[in-house]
Amino acid sequence: MDDIRYRPIGVVHSPLRGEDHMPPRPVKARGIEAVVEVYPEYADGLTDLEGFSHIVLLCHLHLSTGFSLIVKPPSDTVTHGVFSTRSPRRPNPISLSVVRLQRREGRNLYVVDADLVDGTPVLDIKPYFPATNAADDVRTGWREGKGD
Repeated sequence: MDDIRYRPIGVVHSPLRGEDHMPPRPVKARGIEAVVEVYPEYADGLTDLEGFSHIVLLCHLHLSTGFSLIVKPPSDTVTHGVFSTRSPRRPNPISLSVVRLQRREGRNLYVVDADLVDGTPVLDIKPYFPATNAADDVRTGWREGKGD
């Protein structure tokens, strides 16, 4: 198979500076404000996005180096397979973040509840659809009973 290549469509400007300032879980990012700057050549793709209360950001975790198939999350005392965690140390360091869209100003999206480090490259933006994105009868595996 050929290499898969993506080009960033924008960048996150955030008060979170480096991995040491990352919240351990997205729920701990509540209230953190950020700006998603979409590059000029992709700005037309933002048309009609301002009508949504939440958006999904797919990003490249640019500070993540290497990966581990077995990791110990900060919320547990035992190790787990990386694909059963939200660890950034993944074979393909891609993140999925649901953020609240406050407003759009030109090609800048002002968002809240952002768990992304300053300078994070944005690969894609999607509207959040509650009926599509929510699931019934959810089980949370090893996270069961651990709260957030």
